[in-house]
Amino acid sequence: MEGTKQSLEGLRKLFSYPSLTEEKAELLNVKVFENRQIMGAAAAVAAGTKIKELQSRKDNVRIVFAAAPSQNEFLAELVKQEGIDWARITAFHMDEYIGLSDDAPQKFSQFLCDRLFKMVKPGELHLIQSSSTIEQECQRYSELIAAAPIDIICLGIGENGHIAFNDPPVADFADSLILKPVELDAACRQQQVNDGCFPDFDAVPTHALTLTIPTMMSGAHLFCIVPGSTKRAAIEQTLRGPITTSCPASILRTHPDCTLFVDQDSYGLLQPLQVSRRGEGHA
Repeated sequence: MEGTKQSLEGLRKLFSYPSLTEEKAELLNVKVFENRQIMGAAAAVAAGTKIKELQSRKDNVRIVFAAAPSQNEFLAELVKQEGIDWARITAFHMDEYIGLSDDAPQKFSQFLCDRLFKMVKPGELHLIQSSSTIEQECQRYSELIAAAPIDIICLGIGENGHIAFNDPPVADFADSLILKPVELDAACRQQQVNDGCFPDFDAVPTHALTLTIPTMMSGAHLFCIVPGSTKRAAIEQTLRGPITTSCPASILRTHPDCTLFVDQDSYGLLQPLQVSRRGEGHA
């Protein structure tokens, strides 16, 4: 009963952030919003509603978060969601640079602490310690991730179609690892400059630790937040191209419960495949 009440409350809130268009790309649910502020708010309401629904029947909810400017509006609104018992949440993040100092502002752990964790104070918080011995850190963090199923993953998509730091050259849909070190490709490193995270290309680390694609796909519920015109080509390939590691995010079309939140800038001029406009059913 409590879960039903939370779901109804979430539906009422979602009506405050209506989508312009919705579609299905195979199994992937796609919601298009007028701008990134509305998109972020809608994604936060949807994720918050799912968290509360899970908490109505589980003692602990395990969530993996992404750190990127594309997540700013989502995180800002998630902090405001009422009724979430953060003390009963175990929080992780999906990737981290190798080679930055512990106090570097570009570290993803710092990004999420500043925008989320310091405000909500999850009951358990597990940060990737990339300054440790890499092999030992991969083992430590992999054991933490594998200790129980992941309930929710909140992620983005990179300009090169990556999810987490699984760039096309290192993406593996059948990866046997949970967390691994990777070399970042040039497009990924340039995006960090474009996003204003680093002053120039040479300042961007060349390597990082990342959760693998099977680990990401193991999450029960995925909320993918991707605003901005710089992501338009990646979104087109994700939704319309073949499912291939050339666009790692294309694998999201096979997940049983993933919703992609985009704004008009990232969705561009795509025509929905199976359209569901406001107030209409699926065609």
